[in-house]
Amino acid sequence: MTTAREMKLRIRSIKNISQVTRALEAVSASRVRKAEQAVKASRPYANKAWQVLRHLSDQPARDWVHPLLETRHEIRKVLTVIVTGDRGLAGAYNSNIIRFTLERMRHELAAVSYLIIGRKGRDVLIRRGVDIRGEFSKLPAEPSFADVSAIGRLAIDAYLSGEFDRVLLYYTDYVSLLRQIPTVKQLLPLEIGDVAGRVESEGLVASAAADRPPAAYIYEPGQEELVEFIVPRFTQLQIYQAIQESLASEHAARMVAMRNATDNAQELAGSLKLEYNKARQQAITSEMLDIVGGVEAQA
Repeated sequence: MTTAREMKLRIRSIKNISQVTRALEAVSASRVRKAEQAVKASRPYANKAWQVLRHLSDQPARDWVHPLLETRHEIRKVLTVIVTGDRGLAGAYNSNIIRFTLERMRHELAAVSYLIIGRKGRDVLIRRGVDIRGEFSKLPAEPSFADVSAIGRLAIDAYLSGEFDRVLLYYTDYVSLLRQIPTVKQLLPLEIGDVAGRVESEGLVASAAADRPPAAYIYEPGQEELVEFIVPRFTQLQIYQAIQESLASEHAARMVAMRNATDNAQELAGSLKLEYNKARQQAITSEMLDIVGGVEAQA
């Protein structure tokens, strides 16, 4: 049977844990606001880049297709870019995106390799013995485009070299503090035609003139030069946007998990406090009965 002293020590340790989880909740709440602002700040640039790219692809008399836009008929090898976190204590955030990725790739007929962002995903996939072509971890708390551009460059070079015929991007889309959705999109070849789905998934605002015939423009320095610059840049931007969405989702999931942990700790401490008071009252009652019994024995 647990003694009153042991209960008291346990209550003290649970209260200390609740203080830690409350502090982690406050830190995550601050970080999720910054991450949410970063996500919203990058969307206007992504919107405009997408509009320019779509307009260039719709130009009449266009007889040149960028290699990153050209669909390959035979898919032999697939590169999967998966965005996870470096740290735990985020509820089911990491396990959800990893399980979602593995379930989807289980039905893939082509050979699959992985490019992993985040230590948690790396540890799980290493234990599963999958083919890992690269791993990026310990990114800055607020990564810039320059910090993650190398990831996009690696995926682009692997695709252009013919090593892979398709590149998929798995990440967690941030919807709100209470809702984060595991998401997959085809990174390469870049799909220009799926405008509605991409606008919806990235929160971009579709132009009112999206259904009108494209106007013909003369570009300077030239259409091919612009496409050559914009397509790789937009591919890297998609990875950057996915990392920003995943960071916001991770902080939101950690904030909710720490809030639940704090509530559970307080509830458990309250239950133990009640048990402690019962045990203490029982000990006092036993001592009083012993005193009374001793007095009656002497009388």
